[in-house]
This record gives sequence, structure tokens and C-alpha cells, in this order.
Amino acid sequence: MAERVNSNMLFANFNQDFTCISVGTRKGYSITNCDPFGRVYTKNDGARGIVEMLFCTSLIALVGAADHPHSSPRKLQIVNTKRQSMICELLFPSSILAVKLNRKTLVIVLEVEIYIYDISNMRLMHVIETTPNPDAIVALSPSSENSYLAYPSPVPSPNTQTQPGAQPAAPSTSTQQTGDVLLFSTRSLTVANVIQAHKAPISFLSINSTGTLLATASDKGTVIRVWSIPGAEKLYQFRRGTREARIHSMNFNLVSTLLAQKGATALKTPSSPSESVDSGDGTQGLEGGYDAYVDNKKNGSVSLRRRSLHLTKNITSSVGGYLPNTLTEMWEPSRDFAFLRLPTSGARCAVALSGTMPQVMVISSEGYFYLYSIDLENGGECSLMKQYSLLDSSDEAND
Repeated sequence: MAERVNSNMLFANFNQDFTCISVGTRKGYSITNCDPFGRVYTKNDGARGIVEMLFCTSLIALVGAADHPHSSPRKLQIVNTKRQSMICELLFPSSILAVKLNRKTLVIVLEVEIYIYDISNMRLMHVIETTPNPDAIVALSPSSENSYLAYPSPVPSPNTQTQPGAQPAAPSTSTQQTGDVLLFSTRSLTVANVIQAHKAPISFLSINSTGTLLATASDKGTVIRVWSIPGAEKLYQFRRGTREARIHSMNFNLVSTLLAQKGATALKTPSSPSESVDSGDGTQGLEGGYDAYVDNKKNGSVSLRRRSLHLTKNITSSVGGYLPNTLTEMWEPSRDFAFLRLPTSGARCAVALSGTMPQVMVISSEGYFYLYSIDLENGGECSLMKQYSLLDSSDEAND
């Protein structure tokens, strides 16, 4: 099934705390508040292929779009929307594929390089050489205190532990990718750990708000694993299905009790929500909380799974704690806890969870924002509460 996209929308993403959405179009860019929903800033100054915010501040990172006049995908601009001023402008040797920010660090991802800057003075601190990474598979901690960068490891590692103070491994001359993930400290500028996450190549990485958990998915997309940072202990393992699917979006909620993910399944015929989820395995639960994730299929349905706790409160004392080594993984059949249906199928989406309400937020490549409510007590089908357009009426009319 071909992806359904709005040809005028070139980029859309949530900010670090999921309170705002940044949108890049053929005309320029805009910032929209999630709750209450509303456009808060618009500037039509040329096509924008990347628009990334720094939380809810006025600092915005902008990148031009390929194949658009007067717009270069190699040029990064940091602007202050409140002062209407340009902070800096940088030109890179190849197209910028992704930009990641926290309050101390700016990360620029090229196909074979990652640039790390001190965001306070825009001083270049480090350059990492990588194997070809055309999908810009990178995650940066939103936390500036536990500031770690995760990306596919350039070389397979015989062990998972890297000695403290070790320098990054040299990139492999082979383009074959592994299922290992490299954790790099942007504060000490050293490798913190190497995680043997999957057997298949990595397809998506996500770090929670406090920089203590890393979620990983492989190209197969059948298993999602959650690891401690920087210790690389496997905390949770979710089997999202037996059919392979590419994960396009994955985010923790702010308190790290939920993990939302959106994938495109290889299924060619629609299936019911109950059929879209297979049995799974879990290793632990958070104190007083639950483990769940959202699974968005191409048939336009999203399901939320909830797992019973295997641990008592005295075992897990805090979010991000992990099982003692003497305890082994336990198999638990999963069940559908809740699901939601998207109005249309085939659209590429980004998903996130509200930090204040039991709600799922979805950005669609068709240019829409959907808000669903979750009944955390009874589960069942989530209710579509609101649907908004992220584009101007003129953009939609010209599509």
C-alpha cells in the first residue's frame, strides 16, 4: 500500500515534551500547540525539510528542502522566533538528515557523520564517523543531565561492555549493519556502552525524558526491547507480532510507564484489532504502573497492550530500575488492552502520549492531528476526541 501524504507538508514532529508540533511545508514552517490545539507561530520564508524545536522555547532549528529553489538541505539555521533573529547558520558537506536537541547539546546527523555542538555557544565539540545511515536512525536524550546519543553501532562488538573512557570505535569499511546500538555520552564525549540489541539491523531508537531508558526496534519489527541507560540491562521485551513490520515512530510518555509505537505491517489484507496483536513476553513492570505500548497497523488501527506486574513494589524502587541478575525472563501471554482506529489507512504517522491526560496523539503525513482518549481502567476501543488540520486552508487547496 502506498503511503498517503500531503504533498505540501515536508516535515512534522513533536517537541521533546510532546506539547507542541513543528511543521515544515513548501512555503515555510509553523508551530502548533497541542493542548489547547492552536497555531502559535507561522513564517513563510521558503521550503523547510526539517523544523525542530527546543522544548517550548523560541529557539528553532531549520533545514532547507531538497529540490526546492533557494533552499538547501545542507544548510542549518538556528533562529529565535521571539526576537525574529538568526542565531547562526552552518553549511555541511552533505544533506542534513536529522537534527536533535536538548538544553545543552545540538546533534546534526548526516549519512556518514554525526556532529555534536555545545548549544550555548554553537562550538563544535565532536564529530562521529558512522556507517551509512540514510534513515538517520539516532536518538538523543531530552535530558541534558543524562545526555546520551544512541545510534547503530558501526562495527559488531564481541561484548556489550565498553571500558570507561574508551573512544568511539572506527567505522567499519563494510556497509553491512548490525543489530548493535552504541551509547555515546555527549557530556564526556566517550562511548558509554555498546548494546547487543537485536540480530537484525536497527530500524528505530527512542530515549525517555530522563535519559534512563532506551527502546530499540529492528528491521523485522517483531520485538521491541527496552534497556537501561547507561548500564545496558534489558528491562522489558515486547513481542508486537510475528509478521515483520517497519517501525516509523516510537515514544515514551513523560513518566516512562507507556511506550507508543507506530509501524507499517506487511499484511496485505486488513485484520481486526484483536488479530493485530500476538502473544508477548515481558521482564518487569514499573513500580505502581503498567507496561503497554501502542501498535499502529497500516489497516488504520492502533492497539494498546497492558501487562500485569510480575514484581512487587519492594523489588522496583524507581522508574528505570532493573531486575536482579538472578531473576530470569518470564513469558506472559498478552491481550489487547485497548485499540483505536485511524480515520484513513496508509498514512505515515508519528505517535506520542500526552503528559497530562490518558490520551494518544497522532500526526499524520496527510496533514492531520488526531487526539484519542484511553480508558486505562477498562480498555476497549479508544475514542477519537478531536481531529484538526495542521496546514493552512491554502496548502490543502493546492494539494
